[in-house]
Amino acid sequence: MSRTHSPNTSPSPSPRSRSRLTAAVAVAAAATLTIAGCSSGSGGKKADQTAAGVSAGKADTPRMTIAMITHAPSGDTFWDTIRKGAEAAAAKDNVKLIYSNDETAGDQANLVQNAIDQKVDGIAVTLAKPDALKDVVAKAEKAGIPVVGLNAGLGVWQEQNLLSFFGQDESVSGQALGTKIDQTGAKHVLCVIQAQGDVNLEERCAGVKKTFGGTTDVLYVNGTDMPSVKSTITAKLKTDSSIDQVVTLGAPIALTTVQSVSESGSKAKIATFDLNKDLVSAIEKGTIEFAVDQQPYLQGYLAVDSLWLYKNNGNYSGGGEAPVLTGPAFVDKSNVDAVAAFAAKGTR
Repeated sequence: MSRTHSPNTSPSPSPRSRSRLTAAVAVAAAATLTIAGCSSGSGGKKADQTAAGVSAGKADTPRMTIAMITHAPSGDTFWDTIRKGAEAAAAKDNVKLIYSNDETAGDQANLVQNAIDQKVDGIAVTLAKPDALKDVVAKAEKAGIPVVGLNAGLGVWQEQNLLSFFGQDESVSGQALGTKIDQTGAKHVLCVIQAQGDVNLEERCAGVKKTFGGTTDVLYVNGTDMPSVKSTITAKLKTDSSIDQVVTLGAPIALTTVQSVSESGSKAKIATFDLNKDLVSAIEKGTIEFAVDQQPYLQGYLAVDSLWLYKNNGNYSGGGEAPVLTGPAFVDKSNVDAVAAFAAKGTR
């Protein structure tokens, strides 16, 4: 893997192939993550920022422009949280942040091209459908624009020559959830995917199926149409009363599923990936058992901050060789109080 970018300081690391953890090690690592885990490494980052030019908690480095382009559908609170993190880092780092999103892969690629045309100083991008973004990402890199990945694209970030990646291993998180559900005694899981073909979502359900000892079915719904989501899940639960566990892959889908379970007369429990304020309240009330938290605020924050550090201090987050994992961690009744205040602010 070659790197073509030219920061102000040190040269790029020498190429070498990406190392892969075994499944056993990866799952074990996931199990050790805690809610407070993201704060443990702040000392090193603070030292980097001081060296790069931070005065009184805010950068005094020259103004730079960073574009963040995601595959987010409009109105999804998960992506609002990612954006909040990015905006917080931009405010600290004297960065002009240009945020844009489109769930259609071709249109997302066009947004990346727009950022190239604007000659931004860095790009942060999600790779939910990596093949559709491959060519335009290569164009950015050829133009000398450093690119980092976040949230989606763990399996391809190095082959597409990105500097760093921030997110969770979706297969590992799915396996961790499958194991946790297996321990509850559930026998039949319905895994609901709200965007067919999204590699992150497909990997989550595949991970659940890999470690869950019972039956796992996948149900596709249109995540941009909540009335349709509710009616589709309700119909499925009415048709198959053996389903005793529903797994959703986003907080809005989970909250809609609570209504579906009620209307269908099902006794299925609900677990989900990702949080928002209402989802945290649902865990407190017991209508949702638990959630897998990948800390989206942290993903947005680190993606922007890493590009600033790269430009001003030549730093590679993860050394340019390993992803920076922000999850998974479980939130349930035992620890939900620890995140409730942050969720109320929209940062968890």
